[in-house]
Amino acid sequence: MQILRPHLKKLLSLFCILPLLWACGNKAKTETETTHKEIKPVEWSKNSIIYEVNLRQYSEAGTFAEFEKKLPELKAMGVDILWFMPIHPIGEKNRKGTMGSYYAVKDYKAVNPEHGTLEEFKALVKKIHSMDMKVIIDWVANHTAWDNIWVESNPEFFNKNEKGEFFPPVDGWQDVIDLNYENKELWTAMTDALKFWVKEADIDGYRCDVAAMVPLEFWQQARVELDKIKPVFMLAEAHEAEMHHDAFDMTYSWQLKDLMNAVAKGEKNALDIKKHFENEKTEYKPEAYRMLFTTNHDENTWNGTVFERLGDGAEMFSVLCGTAEGMLLVYSGQEAGNEKRIEFFEKDPIKWKEHKFRGLFTKLANLKENNKALWNGTYGAEMVHPTNDNDKNVYSFVREKENNKIFSIFNVTGKKQHVAFTDKVIAGKYKDLITGEEVEIKENQKFELKPWAYLVYVK
Repeated sequence: MQILRPHLKKLLSLFCILPLLWACGNKAKTETETTHKEIKPVEWSKNSIIYEVNLRQYSEAGTFAEFEKKLPELKAMGVDILWFMPIHPIGEKNRKGTMGSYYAVKDYKAVNPEHGTLEEFKALVKKIHSMDMKVIIDWVANHTAWDNIWVESNPEFFNKNEKGEFFPPVDGWQDVIDLNYENKELWTAMTDALKFWVKEADIDGYRCDVAAMVPLEFWQQARVELDKIKPVFMLAEAHEAEMHHDAFDMTYSWQLKDLMNAVAKGEKNALDIKKHFENEKTEYKPEAYRMLFTTNHDENTWNGTVFERLGDGAEMFSVLCGTAEGMLLVYSGQEAGNEKRIEFFEKDPIKWKEHKFRGLFTKLANLKENNKALWNGTYGAEMVHPTNDNDKNVYSFVREKENNKIFSIFNVTGKKQHVAFTDKVIAGKYKDLITGEEVEIKENQKFELKPWAYLVYVK
């Protein structure tokens, strides 16, 4: 056997090790590239709709105790997830209006005394859970009130200008100041506050205000910590697809909301709606939930009621949101046909009355609950667009899964429309969602639709 000189031994060893190093390097690279994945939401959310609770305006009292009396109505309507706008004490310094904004948080671990006590909130959560509903609360991680308790205890948590002064994150948000996420101690404190409500009150997750203005990495590490306590549901007030990477279950479909507004004005048409949903399939992974809505607290107060923005199409667009891919949101008072812009910084109770929208949302919620084709994300079915001869004015889709099927048709104009289909995918025996009438639809079926009319056929 030839004896190798020492330097040749080293060289040979290096040649032997290089492939291993290359393999390890590529393995590390692959692991890094595949680190972020779409979160599959908790199973209990698979056939849920969500309801936004504006507690201040829900009743004259605006308390947890008073709201609890409304739970049977919400349960009967088919609500699954209750999202409470921020329940924390509101800052007094630079406050807007008489009562201030929910989103100017003074203490992340306390309850706004206007609503009640921590013990009353915990009792409310327990009651909601006993009725087989879930609770998420609004979380404002990007900014705080000027007199937040951290201003005194941890001023380093906030950004300051060249004069060493606190400042708002956005012009016009004069009642709040910007947090500094370059400070990792803030991450620890904020995550600890998030964990507090899951541990202490047993809530089921969060709706996170202006989530894209906070580093995604913060949300990712917070999600890990929260899931250690219990599997949570996380909604981002954001539309970016990356928010679903290891952080959020659901994002806002502002794109659809804006599109519906434009269609109602005659600026867009049914082909634009079809293109929107086709684009969603490429931009978002199937696991990603999209929240579909015609209104919410911001839209109602600042841009107008559903009747102002959508006119006679308000009902039709609600049904579109309730049957398309995504989770339907109902905002406080929407089921009562609310016709006013609800004040944001003042007391302005909702005027409760009987309205056909309550029955409509009940039908949509029950359909979501029981028809697997309409379930959320990968739990449900994708939308297929059948061929019709009036696709500029009439939007339609079919969703089908495990012998469950729906066929939805929408006249997205203020004029009567005639439409003829030539597609096998629509054929079958159905029941009309609204009338309950049993119908048989053939592949070459024709329909006449009144202005802003819709048809939903269910199998």
